[in-house]
Amino acid sequence: MTDIALIKKLRDVTGHSITKCKEALEEAGGDMDKAQDLLRERGALAAEKKADRDLGSGVVQSYIHTTNQVGAMLELLCETDFVARNETFIKLAQDLAMHCTAFQPQYVSRERVPEEVLATMREELQSDVDADKPKEVQEKIIEGKIDTKLQEAVLLEQSFILDDSRSVKNVVDEMVQKFGERIEVGRFDVWSV
Repeated sequence: MTDIALIKKLRDVTGHSITKCKEALEEAGGDMDKAQDLLRERGALAAEKKADRDLGSGVVQSYIHTTNQVGAMLELLCETDFVARNETFIKLAQDLAMHCTAFQPQYVSRERVPEEVLATMREELQSDVDADKPKEVQEKIIEGKIDTKLQEAVLLEQSFILDDSRSVKNVVDEMVQKFGERIEVGRFDVWSV
């Protein structure tokens, strides 16, 4: 493939600007997978830098599964109305609502998991750990099991329904880099019959 064709292919896959795709491909030596990883890393860094900005706009999207037995409503926040009206942003909110319907997470992020829930998990898991092991080992085992449970229960840590090679957080971070402003899942609710 020519350089232009490779840049266009990366742009089609990631949605990033031609300039960012070209820079990532040059840095990765023409390797598409490495270039995609670089763009993901840069997206995460961009998201961290914008974490203090105010979220003044956003959208609410819903998804009802074809069985009409389960559905979700999700609030996706951003800084400006300009981004909130963008079709790509609205599509992301719809896809995240569909993801919530399918995977039914309980929390948006680890920071939003109540401390009493974590304490209850620790108590329940304590009985599963071999009491003969040293205290530090027991703690590591419990924390590892809690980590596994939280990866299933936290939306941002789940594998994205439309591309399981990326987490939901990676997808949101890529949108932050694409739009150049802070984007965050505000809240969601899942209903099922």
